Amino acid sequence: MIDDRDRDALDAYSEAVTAVVQQVLPSVASLRVRSRLGDGAGSASVLTADGFLLTSAHVVDGVNTVVAAFADGNEVTADVVGRDAFSDLAVLRARGDVPSAVALGDASKLQVGQLVIAVGNPLGLAGSVTAGIISGLGRSLPTRQGRVVDEVIQTDAALNPGNSGGVLADSRGRMIGVNTAVAGIGVGLAVPINETTERIISALMTAGRVRRAWLGIAGSQAPLPPALANKLGRREGLRVAQVVAGSPADSAGLRAGDIVVAVAGTSLGSSTELQRRMVEDAIGQRVEITVWRNGALVDVIAVPRELTESSS
Repeated sequence: MIDDRDRDALDAYSEAVTAVVQQVLPSVASLRVRSRLGDGAGSASVLTADGFLLTSAHVVDGVNTVVAAFADGNEVTADVVGRDAFSDLAVLRARGDVPSAVALGDASKLQVGQLVIAVGNPLGLAGSVTAGIISGLGRSLPTRQGRVVDEVIQTDAALNPGNSGGVLADSRGRMIGVNTAVAGIGVGLAVPINETTERIISALMTAGRVRRAWLGIAGSQAPLPPALANKLGRREGLRVAQVVAGSPADSAGLRAGDIVVAVAGTSLGSSTELQRRMVEDAIGQRVEITVWRNGALVDVIAVPRELTESSS
């Protein structure tokens, strides 16, 4: 039997979820997508009152327009303003009126175990809601371009095909993630809403694309020799596994087997940290890269180029 304390807890849980649904659901659209590969579906949320919508880049891959249907029965055609495959985010612009925007939260303040609610269009079932908790933070999501999306949120709220682009909300009805992938039973992933992704979204809204710098190396974390680790105050660097022929890294003389320990004088220990440094301002600028090679620290100068899908 359920005692009064359990009943009170269940009532509080239900009230929290219901309140979020009432706040968020009207601003989440079901997307109908038609491309050369056939018909598809996804979800989107209202970013601004003047018609900008947010979805996943893979939902609108290969299309320029979609149909967005809202819970109140209103349907609008929306144009793809910009998409960024490297973060799996895309921005649309509706040609008609849209509901109020979803409030944005800050995923950097989340905690494991926190209640979250997913709203979207799974399996073509518009306006579906599932609830769960944050199962993990700081996950990495590989993209088709061979890069990774950082700080991905893991949740056990049920996600299915069609949820992509929908809202992952916290208990206050703020969007803290964009549902993007199902990694297995009980494992859903969402791109976080944080300072980095807000810059990406802003760039897509204003310029239709995101500019990033590119060096042309691939690698993984590797331990540093104890003496070097003590000197640098960190235990790991980025071991270069591959240097793309003709890339800025190749021109700078970087080699497979080098361990990158610093970029522009700042310590570096992973490919994720390197990606964070390859921002628009670094394109065409001389960058000093310090590597551990044959028992010695070596400095090389590279000039990053703009990252494109073909160069990645």
